[in-house]
Amino acid sequence: MKAQKTVWKTAVGVVLTGVMLFPVYWMFNVSLTKTGDMRADPPHWFPWDPTFEGYTAALGQQLPALATSLFIGLGTVALTLVVSLPAGFALAKLRPRGARTIDFLLLVAQMIPAVVMAMGFYAIYIRLGLLNTVAGLIVADSTLAVPFGVLLFRAFMAGIPAEVMAAAQIDGASTWRTFRSIVLPLSRNSVITVSLFAFLWAWSDFIFASTLNRSSEVIPVTLGIFRYIGNNTTQWNSIMATAVIASLPAAFLLILAQRYIAAGVTAGAVKD
Repeated sequence: MKAQKTVWKTAVGVVLTGVMLFPVYWMFNVSLTKTGDMRADPPHWFPWDPTFEGYTAALGQQLPALATSLFIGLGTVALTLVVSLPAGFALAKLRPRGARTIDFLLLVAQMIPAVVMAMGFYAIYIRLGLLNTVAGLIVADSTLAVPFGVLLFRAFMAGIPAEVMAAAQIDGASTWRTFRSIVLPLSRNSVITVSLFAFLWAWSDFIFASTLNRSSEVIPVTLGIFRYIGNNTTQWNSIMATAVIASLPAAFLLILAQRYIAAGVTAGAVKD
């Protein structure tokens, strides 16, 4: 009976995994499909006669956009950590006045739709001259990651024993030295988790990019993909080829950091 339950659960898991991964397979399949076969009926479920014209176009036209997305992603990670690390530490250990109100506002900030924020940024950036700039996109993308980072760091750092902090103070360490030399090394898993999510949010952003950077020559890869969509023709194999290439860094990072993510997301959930 136990063996039958295990087989049944495994079968259900395999089916659900296949359903979830099918869009990824179809993206890869279409990226190798010739333009003339796109409207085949029934569709080609496997690329029997593959073409690499989509990948040729993607690698020839989208490398600058991929580099721009990489720069925006790394800039977003850096800005997110610079802001959220000390903020999380302050809320967890320094207990400033209004800490609970700040926590509530951070939660509310995560519920605001990105399109609403994009409209607000547009009005501000017109006055500041930040429209169609990479720096403007880094700041905008960071607004999605900073509230998440502050709350996650606060949850983790609140679980650091008070005795550790007291020992550092007895040894003469200042608050900044304690944060830099003790708290930061202990927060490795949380730092990796926040960095990964911040990078992925910036890497996959389309709303901010299309609102704040549409007329610039320096565009992220999400807008590069969008430019393959025309009024009369759509280059589906180029779109899917670019999507496959753009998915590789995200997949690599997720595989590389998965054990740190599991520990980082649950940080602070259970206290001794």
